[in-house]
Amino acid sequence: MFSCSETSKHSPFSSVEIESIYSDSLSIRAIDIVGNTLRYAANKSTFGNIDLETGKIMEGVQLYQDTTMLEFRAIAHSETNFFMLSIESPALLYKTGENGQMEIVYKEEGEGVFYDAMTFWNDQEGIAVGDTVNGCFSILITRDGGHTWNKLPCDSLPDGIEGEGAFAASNTNIKTVGDKTWVATTKRILFSGDKGKTWQAFETPILKEEGPQGIYSLDFWNEYLGIVIGGDYTNPEGNTANKALTIDGGKTWQLIADGQEPNYKSCVQFVPNTAGKEVVAVGFTGISYSSDIGKTWKKLADESFYTIRFLNDSIAYAAGRNRIAKLSFR
Repeated sequence: MFSCSETSKHSPFSSVEIESIYSDSLSIRAIDIVGNTLRYAANKSTFGNIDLETGKIMEGVQLYQDTTMLEFRAIAHSETNFFMLSIESPALLYKTGENGQMEIVYKEEGEGVFYDAMTFWNDQEGIAVGDTVNGCFSILITRDGGHTWNKLPCDSLPDGIEGEGAFAASNTNIKTVGDKTWVATTKRILFSGDKGKTWQAFETPILKEEGPQGIYSLDFWNEYLGIVIGGDYTNPEGNTANKALTIDGGKTWQLIADGQEPNYKSCVQFVPNTAGKEVVAVGFTGISYSSDIGKTWKKLADESFYTIRFLNDSIAYAAGRNRIAKLSFR
């Protein structure tokens, strides 16, 4: 499962220092760290980047047809381009254009259209996921660096489940490790071992009976060890059947810390350089941390965030309502 060299010399966290680096009246659920630059996209058609060394902010507004405000909750990058995807119909996927302006490379309209997350396997191949439309889960694939995107046909996916969707809460519904891909829906895990060519479905014990219940976020340390978290955002204090672990690549899942901290969370991430033992989860309910692969957790802060990404094994950046912040873990 783990190589002999994969040992952690990391000291467990006991606190977190939070420093705001950006503030505005926005809801920010999609961030992406590329080198020393943090990119973000939000509601009110707003997107931009922050130089993490100088603090300089460059920001833009991308209206549709010069008038329509969009809400972006998914972003991704290839080696040369930046991508952002709006949620509702018309769902619009933008990439960096040749003239420096953003250009639309995919558009989808219709009842039920709602996109949630996106990422890239490599510089040429990427994936975006959305809710079920006409009984078929929505998955977009690019094989040409993001210039064109195609929606997978229903017959290439597991049969849909009534009411199945995904939560556009933190742009962490998808995780890729090599050619392998895991997608968290409100009902289950969809898995592909060949970069989206074929798919199968795995069940989890996460609560999923009602609309706001299910998996909100997942992360994998390697092709075997993964974690999911979520719950019910309408019952944020609930902490039963809202977090689970897999050690066999997602085929089976076991509840962890059931009935204990943490409660509802919208994003979970493994801490770098910790051999997969340390995990941080955030939500509007605060920041929680585990040093034993999710068996026990400690609440480090009450401050609200929707999503988090690590720069290294002690510094992360988190975004939420009206701000982006630097998180220094001690």
